[in-house]
Amino acid sequence: MPVGAHSRLRQPPFRTPPPVFTLSPLADADPVAIETLLDAAFGTDRHGRTAYRLRTGSMAIEPLSFAAWIDGQLAGSLQSWPVELAVPGEGAWPLVMVGPVAVAPAQQGLGIGKALMAALVDAFAAGPWTGMMMIGDPEYYGRFGFAAAPATGWRIDGPYEQRRLLARLKTDYPATGDLRAAIRPANSAAA
Repeated sequence: MPVGAHSRLRQPPFRTPPPVFTLSPLADADPVAIETLLDAAFGTDRHGRTAYRLRTGSMAIEPLSFAAWIDGQLAGSLQSWPVELAVPGEGAWPLVMVGPVAVAPAQQGLGIGKALMAALVDAFAAGPWTGMMMIGDPEYYGRFGFAAAPATGWRIDGPYEQRRLLARLKTDYPATGDLRAAIRPANSAAA
C-alpha cells in the first residue's frame, strides 16, 4: 500500500447471536402453552393423526418429556408416552413412544429440537426403559439412534408410512407385532 494511502477496513457484518435456550422437565410448562405450541407447529387438526390416536388415554412419561425455553417463553417441547408391542399368544413388550417433538416456528433452526432429543436419549440411556419408537423422518432421527429396520414388521392401526416407523432399542424385541396404547400412571418409569 502506498505511503499515505488509507485503507478501508472491512468490518464483518453485525450478526445478532441466536437466543440462548434452556431445557427443563415438561411438567414445568403450562399445559395450555404446550397445546398452543403444538397447534403452531403441527396445526389444529393434529389430533386425528395416527400417532395421536395411538397414545389416546395415556399419560406422558415425565422423566422422558422436556420443554425448551427462551427468555421465559416456551420455545419447544418433547413428549414421551407408554405404548406396547403386542404379539398374539406371546404377550406385550413395553415401549416409549416419542413425540411430538415441537419447536415454535419462529425458533426453528436454533438447535432446540436437537437439544430436546439429546436430553431424551441421555435420560433413556440412564433409565430402565428398553425401547423407544416414533413416527418420524428417518434421516433426521437416525442421528439419535432411531432406525426403521427394527420396526419393519410392526403395525399401527391407522395410516402411516412404514419407512417412518422408527425404533431405538436396548434389547431384542419381536420382529412383528401390533403397537397399542399402554395405559400407565403419568410418572411411571416402566414403559
